[in-house]
Amino acid sequence: MIRATVLEAAHPQIGAALIENSTFVVHPWRRLGNTFMSLRRMFGADDHVRQREATRLNRMHARLHGTDARDRPYDAMDPGVRAWVVATMFESAVTMCRLGGQPLEQKTMEQLYAEFQAFLAAMGDEAGQLPPVLSEFWPYYDRVVAEELENTEAMRIILYKLLDHLPAPPVLNGFPALWATGRAVAGPVIGAITVASLPEPFRRRAGLPEIAGAQSLMQGAYLAAGLTRFVPEGWIRAESIAELLSLSPDSDDPRARTIAALRDRMKRAGALLRLIAPLSPDPEPAAATTAQRSAEEFFTDVLDQTGDGYLDWPDLAAMARELSSRLDLDEPEETRLYNAYADWWRELQTALDADGDGRISAHEYAAAVPSLAGPALIRVAEVLFDVTDRNGDQSIDADEYRALFRTAFHRDTTGGTGETYSRGAFVNGFLSFMSARQRTTPYDPLLAEA
Repeated sequence: MIRATVLEAAHPQIGAALIENSTFVVHPWRRLGNTFMSLRRMFGADDHVRQREATRLNRMHARLHGTDARDRPYDAMDPGVRAWVVATMFESAVTMCRLGGQPLEQKTMEQLYAEFQAFLAAMGDEAGQLPPVLSEFWPYYDRVVAEELENTEAMRIILYKLLDHLPAPPVLNGFPALWATGRAVAGPVIGAITVASLPEPFRRRAGLPEIAGAQSLMQGAYLAAGLTRFVPEGWIRAESIAELLSLSPDSDDPRARTIAALRDRMKRAGALLRLIAPLSPDPEPAAATTAQRSAEEFFTDVLDQTGDGYLDWPDLAAMARELSSRLDLDEPEETRLYNAYADWWRELQTALDADGDGRISAHEYAAAVPSLAGPALIRVAEVLFDVTDRNGDQSIDADEYRALFRTAFHRDTTGGTGETYSRGAFVNGFLSFMSARQRTTPYDPLLAEA
């Protein structure tokens, strides 16, 4: 997946769209989980689910367009660009099998190619963007690699910044030293393996470094990964692993109790090791009932979804996109949510954009925090209430609340109807999170955690 993502990001249109709109730098685990969820829907057996997901992806892509740093236009609905995304997934799957010691037979490869062509067809793209037969795919792939790919900023971030600064997944929160140690070792290794696996003509043209021994390391890593075919399938399903990594310790998911017990044992083992060989202890997390954020922390954790140091429309669009995906919204509810966020963005620009550059800095935000929760933000909360209140009874019950706060719902829902929320209580809770900067609301796993 990393290799395919690098090849996608090297396309100038895709790279520009990622830099300006994606949350992959600030929220990589959330982005990974959403990707697996989408792929599971698109490649599943349910035609209705596949069509709904294709329609959702098309609505999302239709909102992603603009110009890159060199004033070249990009458009996520460009059929040639969408074909390249599918091409990278197919080619990387074939390469993974080949380097893993289990090359695909021609018939199997043709069947796989037909399935990826069906993926594009399900998205509504006309035939012809991908070559009609597999024998014509490889010249097409080589031509795009040789003529269109560039050493883009998005590609460099994925290769050299993302892995080096990857935040701990929620399941490992509380063990910063353990995560930092593993990341310091694994990050450069994964980067070197990924670079070594890229097409050689592109590596040379993009000026990617040739590290001594990287080819052998890459081949050994792929062969080792290929051995997982002898492991029970349920142990290595990528989406299951991604879901496990994103589990919050206080989630109501039954697996969270097992994780909590394991974390407790790890802490006890760490305490024993510190008795034997004293080290600087890992900092304890702040108390759950009193944790606060400063204005600057709130800006970084919640508002700056794309990680560029500023608040602008793509950040709020990312919030709308995440909420729409989490709630699995259809039209017109999704458009209502986007429009509410667009109104809020215009209100924020008027109130906070002191220098008129079309974006809001952390300093501008901190200087005018009270202006954050204006009428437009209240409308966002009301739209969010309406789309969460699926049965339209003007209250949010336990099941509806769970649908929104999947990873943070930790109220008792067994035996009885559970707690319900009126429109006013729900709106007040949302505004409290967006203005009071409390860490311990259910919105953190939704909008602030990686």
